[in-house]
Amino acid sequence: MGKYTAIGGQALIEGIMMKSPEKTAMAVRKPDGTIDISYIEENSLRKKYKILRAPLLRGIIAYIESMKTGYSAMMKSAEISGFTDIEDETQEKMSEKKKNVIISIVMVIGTVLGVLLSVGLFMYIPRLAVGGIQRLVGHDLSKILRSGIEQFIKLVVFVFYMFAVSYIKDMKRVFMYHGAEHKTIFCYEKGLPLTVENVKKQSRFHPRCGTSFLILMILVSVIFSTVVQIIFPKVYTVAWLWVIVKILLIPIICGAGFEILRACGKYDNLFTKIISAPGLWMQRITTKEPEDKMIEIAIEALRACEPESPDVDRSIDIKPIEDTKENAEENDNI
Repeated sequence: MGKYTAIGGQALIEGIMMKSPEKTAMAVRKPDGTIDISYIEENSLRKKYKILRAPLLRGIIAYIESMKTGYSAMMKSAEISGFTDIEDETQEKMSEKKKNVIISIVMVIGTVLGVLLSVGLFMYIPRLAVGGIQRLVGHDLSKILRSGIEQFIKLVVFVFYMFAVSYIKDMKRVFMYHGAEHKTIFCYEKGLPLTVENVKKQSRFHPRCGTSFLILMILVSVIFSTVVQIIFPKVYTVAWLWVIVKILLIPIICGAGFEILRACGKYDNLFTKIISAPGLWMQRITTKEPEDKMIEIAIEALRACEPESPDVDRSIDIKPIEDTKENAEENDNI
C-alpha cells in the first residue's frame, strides 16, 4: 500500500532537484561522471507566517517559491554539469565572475522572452481567435461558449508546444530526468528500497506532477473566466483589458489548482482519477523512460532530502553506468 508524501521534484540539466518539507537537495552529473550533491537554502514564507499556510494562499505562495527555487536550481545545474562551459579560447580567459554575469543576463533575457511568448500564445491569441469566430458566425457567442472555446484553443496550443519541445535533444534529456524523478518518488512512496531495479519498475506518471498542475490551471481558468464574463461582460469586449484581467486571475487560479492537485495526490477515488486523467495523459509527452544513470541521480537526490540525511554539501564519486544494448534500444524507441 503506497503512502502519501510531500516530497516533490524538478528535472534539471543533467540532474534532479528533490524537495521535502525539511530541505531541498539537488544531484547533478558532473562532466567527469561523478555526482555532485548540494542543498538549496530556502526561507519559506509559509513556514514564517502561519496565515500563508491557509488554503488557496498556500498554493499562490508555493507557486512563487517553486518558480524562484526552480530557476536557481536550473542555473546551478547548468554550471555544475558543464552545460554553460565556454570553449572559445578568448572567452576561456574570462574570469568566473564575468562568465556568471553573461550566463545570468542570457537567462534573464530568456525568461522575459518566455513570459512575453506565454502571454501572447496562451492569453492574447485565444482571445483574438474567439473574436474571429464571432465575426465569422455573424453574432456574439454565449459567455460559457466563448470561455470554453478560448480555453480549448489554449489547451491545444499548450499540447502542441510541449509536443514540439519534446523533440529538442536537450529537452528530451530533461524529460527523461523528469521520468526518473517520478519513478523514484513512486518507489519511495511504496516503501521499497531505493535501487535502480526497483525504480525502473515504477510508473513515470504521477498525479502530483507540475504538468498536471498546468493542465488543471487551464481547466480551472474556464470556471473563473466564465464567472468574470458574467459579472463584468464589458471587460471581455476590450482585448487588452481582458488580458490584464486574466493575468490578475492567475494567483487565484494557482491557489485553486494547488488545492485540487494536492487532493488528487492524497486521495484515490473516482473523482480524483477523473481530475488527474488529463495531466497524466500529458505526462506521456513531458516524461520519458530514463536511463539507469538518470535513475541513479534521482535516487541520490531523494536520499539527500530525507529528514535523516546530513545537511552538508558533498560529492559522491560514482562511476558512470555503461549504456547496455537494452538501454540503447529502449532509448531509441522514445
